Amino acid sequence: MKRDGTRIRTVMGEIQSRIASRTYTPGARIPSVRAMAQTMQVSVSTVLEAYERLMAEGVLNSRPGSGFYVAGPVAPLVLTELGPRLDREVDPLWISRQSLDTASDALKPGCGWLPASWMFEAGLRKALRTVARSDTSKLTEYASPLGHLPLRQFLSRKLTGIGIEAPLEQIMLTESGTHAIDLICRFLLEPGDTVLVDDPCYFNFHALLKAHRVNIVGVPYTATGPDIDAFGAALLAHSPRLYITNSGIHNPTGATLSPVTAHRLLKLADNSSLVIVEDDIFGDFENAPAPRLSAFDGLSRVIQIGSFSKTISASIRCGYIAARSDWIESLVDLKIATTFGGGRLAADIIHLAITDSGYRKHMESVRLRLAEAMDRTVARLQAIGIKPWITPQSGMYVWCQLPQGKDAATLARACLNEGVVLAPGNAFSQSMAAGDFLRFNVAQSADAKIYEVLKRTLSA
Repeated sequence: MKRDGTRIRTVMGEIQSRIASRTYTPGARIPSVRAMAQTMQVSVSTVLEAYERLMAEGVLNSRPGSGFYVAGPVAPLVLTELGPRLDREVDPLWISRQSLDTASDALKPGCGWLPASWMFEAGLRKALRTVARSDTSKLTEYASPLGHLPLRQFLSRKLTGIGIEAPLEQIMLTESGTHAIDLICRFLLEPGDTVLVDDPCYFNFHALLKAHRVNIVGVPYTATGPDIDAFGAALLAHSPRLYITNSGIHNPTGATLSPVTAHRLLKLADNSSLVIVEDDIFGDFENAPAPRLSAFDGLSRVIQIGSFSKTISASIRCGYIAARSDWIESLVDLKIATTFGGGRLAADIIHLAITDSGYRKHMESVRLRLAEAMDRTVARLQAIGIKPWITPQSGMYVWCQLPQGKDAATLARACLNEGVVLAPGNAFSQSMAAGDFLRFNVAQSADAKIYEVLKRTLSA
């Protein structure tokens, strides 16, 4: 009886999971008792009892001679129910929560940001003092639809410096880089559309795209950019609407797009309806500018986004979108619909900080510190058998492979118990093909305890 009860609960759980993921919506007919029994490989009586219990709970109702149907309103959206179930140690949302929620004394070599002491604190405090003395409207009123004019003027000049012609009417400020991608997805995507991402890629791309109910297809990423043959095959097989990638420094691999790969990719895109979203959040970490798809394309089918959370402040949120003028017009409407005027104060603070005379010298210092941290981190990881996929030219991330037979999720679980938060590879991989990889943030990897815990856990 206990075994039958377990099977009944399994069937109930499967139905409830499909309702939570909105695979079954209110009023939808679910599989017949016999069909579900065959699918779940259980008896008809087990399924019938599961259906009866779900009816008693108000989850299902029956229509004589017709079958069983989902009752009630649409289930609240639960992102973890969309797609295959993942161990929490490789679930993108779990990793984000661990990095954000874990006690301040925890070590976080898997997190995605610089230590607080590495940020432009002096410039930020100076900007806050200046804003505090400004007229009341700057402190209290909504921003204009396109956003803070001086910051957009700064961005236009900055983009021109890396070959991207973006006049003011083609730049719109957002609440963050994530907000920028969310607006673009609302603008261009419908549920069921296909979006290409790098495999591996920034794990929150996966989570955000799940919320938009799209089909996500990963394209293997190489040391010079996406695998062009695989990219072309994905275009033919899936007719994707979007491709989301990093420009400059790639997250999580630290690789850099080559000019040859960029040109070949855009040539493939010219023969499709694909729109490319290029996330340039790591631009200020580069020692020399890498190719930008948006520069080669002229913001025709490429949209560039970015933010300032990695270099100035993750607390004062501000991002931007640079795109075609007609697209910006529609995106402004979406911005108003979702955030109304947006934040004026954050943009003013960011502009004052980033145009401060000390910012350039500060970032030179950060780049030097990162280069030194990269060398130290790679050497210490190699000493315990963890090997870098490549040694990045710049940036804070190094993508590393564990010794043969070791699983990153298992390692992450064990290390978390000792106060070390890791970022396992499959959180970044749509194909789940990076089970023996970890992403390390070299700026957060100085503490000797990290390597002691890794070494002990690897040898266990």
